[in-house]
Amino acid sequence: MVNRWPTWTGPPRARSPPASSPRRPTHRTSNGAAGRSTYQLADEATATFEDARDAVASFVGASAAASWSSPRTPLRPSTRRPGHRACQPGPIGAPAAAHRLRPTTRPSARHQGDEVVVTRAEHHANLVPWQGLCARTGATLRWLDLTEDGRLDTATLDVITERTRVLALTHASNVTGAITPSSTSSAPRARQAGALVVLDTCQSAAHLPLDFRALNAAGVDAMVLSSHKMLGPTGIGALVATEELLAAMPPVLTGGSMIEVVTMESSTFMSGPPRFEAGSQPLAQAAAARGRGVPLEIGLDRLHATEQVLTRHVLDGLAQVPGLRLVGPADTADRLGVVAFSIEGVHPHDVGQVLDAAGVAVRTGHHCAQPIHQHSASTPHACPSARAPRPKR
Repeated sequence: MVNRWPTWTGPPRARSPPASSPRRPTHRTSNGAAGRSTYQLADEATATFEDARDAVASFVGASAAASWSSPRTPLRPSTRRPGHRACQPGPIGAPAAAHRLRPTTRPSARHQGDEVVVTRAEHHANLVPWQGLCARTGATLRWLDLTEDGRLDTATLDVITERTRVLALTHASNVTGAITPSSTSSAPRARQAGALVVLDTCQSAAHLPLDFRALNAAGVDAMVLSSHKMLGPTGIGALVATEELLAAMPPVLTGGSMIEVVTMESSTFMSGPPRFEAGSQPLAQAAAARGRGVPLEIGLDRLHATEQVLTRHVLDGLAQVPGLRLVGPADTADRLGVVAFSIEGVHPHDVGQVLDAAGVAVRTGHHCAQPIHQHSASTPHACPSARAPRPKR
């Protein structure tokens, strides 16, 4: 057993926590209840978890330690550096972030006449939750539309009005790669209306340098990101928000770790990020997310420059394919390296299988973003996978 569970090596330990958190082969070097006990393995787990928060915060230019969470339960927050902006978990990025932020809109999008604004380029994760909110409250969902090549159409900015309570928009499309530049003035306009501005950076976080403080100054109140798009594990993501916003957010999930006092009649909750972190921490995922280092090893500026060269090469090559129609920008300005296309008369699944036989992996279908495909008035497309270059060893 010791050979299979390395955490059992070292000085003999007799203790009871394995009754609630037993050793398991998926945790080969450390396994403990982070933030809940004082034995050695728990201290190691706590340090690992705190380091992961700091790594995420540093990665996105936030001032305070970050925290991650699993799809079902958020985690305990870091208590380091109080008074700064906090990074709060958002399970798998945008979906949970939208669910968490729905009760916090200022003023709330809870009444008929209130409006939530998104864009047609949204991933379903940053669209469907807001549709659900509007269906339950009677609020109206409106959207910024797109130009023919899939970029944000600034002529539709007038959908942001004094009735707007939330603006939720993608930083970069997972279908076309088009980046939403800050010069569109959508975030400042929404802030002037008193709306909550949420930026989905799931697609861009591993490809562009992000600075939450600068984004906040430009009007963004919260940003979400997803580990699996950043060379990290699946099932974990982060929500980065201002402390003002976190203070206004009521608990979404309740249970252990986020409480102050519990009696048979009532419970009180911790203030700030802790009240959103009920349940046990996904320690292994947080440790793995902390360990992702390729974007930082290369440097995000250098990474994006390399992707621009590769993207130009792909676009030029696809332009030579008979019957191929590009979905999205045909140039490399303000875009990432993901490229979508369709081939006249050929089903995208057939395209994908033929390319797979040639050793080329593409993703086919609607890419969890059906409205943008409907906008392009086409069948589902094939989409080459956007991969970060590996550092030279």
